[in-house]
Amino acid sequence: MMLMKNINPQKQIHNLAQELKMVEGIKAPTWALYVKSGVSQERPPSQSDFWYLRSAAVLRRISIDGPVGVERLRTYFGGKRRRGHKPAHHRKAGGKIIRLILQQLEKEGLIAKTEKPKKGRIITPKGRKILKEAGKVA
Repeated sequence: MMLMKNINPQKQIHNLAQELKMVEGIKAPTWALYVKSGVSQERPPSQSDFWYLRSAAVLRRISIDGPVGVERLRTYFGGKRRRGHKPAHHRKAGGKIIRLILQQLEKEGLIAKTEKPKKGRIITPKGRKILKEAGKVA
């Protein structure tokens, strides 16, 4: 059995993004082309398929970390805020993009909310299946 952490994450996320492009419920809103993904970024994402890449990375992170919420995902996707001569500090990513991606993945049945072990979102069997298919192609 192949563990999720043993698969090359870059290849798996790229393959998973291609799979998610075929899912009709996951679409980038029109404003996504013009907004930064967090305060640590200087410009909006330049990749044309940024929304699908971020969705794939969020789905993979949920499968690895178990029940997670928006705040933990914001911390994970954050980065260093450059402050000129002063030392850089870590800043969280923007929450709107992550929140909307979570809502789209949940509407498609790839993740689900949970309360019991810990409050957050977990991956469903349908989501696990699409992750395995993306990992096999890699």
